[in-house]
Amino acid sequence: MRLFDPHIHMTSRTTDDYEAMYAAGVRAVVEPSFWLGQPRTSPASFLDYFNALLGWEPFRAAQHGIAHHCTLALNPKEANDPRCVPVLDELPRYLVKDQVVAVGEIGYDSMTPAEDTALAAQLELAAAHELPALVHTPHRDKLAGLRRTLDVVRESALPVDHVLIDHLNETTVKEAKDSGCWLGFSVYPDTKMDEERMVAILRAYGPERVLVNSAADWGRSDPLKTRKVADLMLAEGFDEDDVDRVLWRNPVAFYGLSGRLTLDVTTTDATHEGNSILRGVPRDPGAPKDPGAPEDSDTPAGRPEASAVPGA
Repeated sequence: MRLFDPHIHMTSRTTDDYEAMYAAGVRAVVEPSFWLGQPRTSPASFLDYFNALLGWEPFRAAQHGIAHHCTLALNPKEANDPRCVPVLDELPRYLVKDQVVAVGEIGYDSMTPAEDTALAAQLELAAAHELPALVHTPHRDKLAGLRRTLDVVRESALPVDHVLIDHLNETTVKEAKDSGCWLGFSVYPDTKMDEERMVAILRAYGPERVLVNSAADWGRSDPLKTRKVADLMLAEGFDEDDVDRVLWRNPVAFYGLSGRLTLDVTTTDATHEGNSILRGVPRDPGAPKDPGAPEDSDTPAGRPEASAVPGA
């Protein structure tokens, strides 16, 4: 079984998660830029974060056999902070990067005028860069948020079939489907969808243009939710083609609209910015020190830096 998690915040996850995801069948992820929990105070902190999503995180994912892409944006929550808004001026030079497969997460948090402005501006950026857009619907007043989102999308230059409306549920799925947008569902403990509700929606509305994600982040979340949905789909009578469609082909088709999606995971360089990811490997005290290793290196003497992709 091959799985694609189209919305997961791996910056918040550990290498144990990467290992478990690979074992569960996850072979590709898209990581949307989002609110990190601690408020940022300047565009510079966004730029460091964007650079990490373009460099460090793909490197880390490749060590575990997983293809990593990202979406970049000023997120809705921080669009309300005037200190952060200038990041909109910096986005164009990042949206041309090969690893960027959409503009996102954009959308609404509290449905403020500042969020209106940021959403409209970033939909135009997506259109100008010929990228699709990943849209976050608010956690509160979801139906009102969806309707307001669709109004702004329809006024933009971006075609509706290049828009993925995420965090949908039973109250919003019909209007989202009728709009012609792609449909995203986050299966996340307590606060979003669960596996049973997700399978019920698939039974009622079908698998067309549906993407299922874990949205796993720094909160109480589960990066294996895509596999759990797949297993329940099979148990409830869906066939393997349905599972492959929802959990692989649909996200490939949506993010493939960017023209940048590359699913092959190749051998990476031994290090990224001098970091090999090797940590905690005990050194043989009797072995000579590797003359090329830094003073605080955890790499055992004589052992090459890890570069091959597991399972490749």
